[in-house]
Amino acid sequence: QVQLVESGGGILQAGDSLRLSCAASGRTASNYAMGWFRQAPGKEREFVSGINWSGSKRYREDFVKDRFTISRDNGKNTIYLQMSSLKPEDTAVYYCAAKLGSGIYLSSSEWSYWGQGTQVTVSS
Repeated sequence: QVQLVESGGGILQAGDSLRLSCAASGRTASNYAMGWFRQAPGKEREFVSGINWSGSKRYREDFVKDRFTISRDNGKNTIYLQMSSLKPEDTAVYYCAAKLGSGIYLSSSEWSYWGQGTQVTVSS
């Protein structure tokens, strides 16, 4: 089992920046991909960004390109999501996810482990 704990959410204004963190514990191994999803009220959970273990593969959805950057520190078993130029439409609960293997998939059903989520609220 892998436990994931997100932190760093908050209430911000449009144009602000924020960094989310996700700490992994438990049965962590060197072959886990990790990623970020988000879910806004009344909407389905959507993929935001993902990264493989080595950091050699990263993927971001078009709606966050040039604004959000994913990174990981394997020494700390932690991934980050640096968000800048935040918009009100970025308001959502942000979830960290992990899965075995290096593949990064957009479907939430492909990911095995989930954090409890952290709320990000952006006002205009």
